[in-house]
Amino acid sequence: MDGRKNNGGVVGNKGGGRKPKADEEKLIQRLSQLDDIAFECLTTGIKNGEYNFWNKFMEFRFGKPKERVDVTTDGEAFNIPNITFFGRDKD
Repeated sequence: MDGRKNNGGVVGNKGGGRKPKADEEKLIQRLSQLDDIAFECLTTGIKNGEYNFWNKFMEFRFGKPKERVDVTTDGEAFNIPNITFFGRDKD
């Protein structure tokens, strides 16, 4: 419609959008046959001390931690302006 290639909003884009729930369930059923193998690989990787296996286990088991940004001033002072609200006296 607007000329972008593979635009999801174009009428007639048959590959766009989320797959049907039935397709997701079929994929889950096919993959669940590999659960024992996947668990064995994960266990072996963790026992061998491979960080990526341990990291993936911890993310799925306890959730991925929030990413934090450390903002520092390298010892310089912040210049925080005074904010005056209407109807309030200065202290």
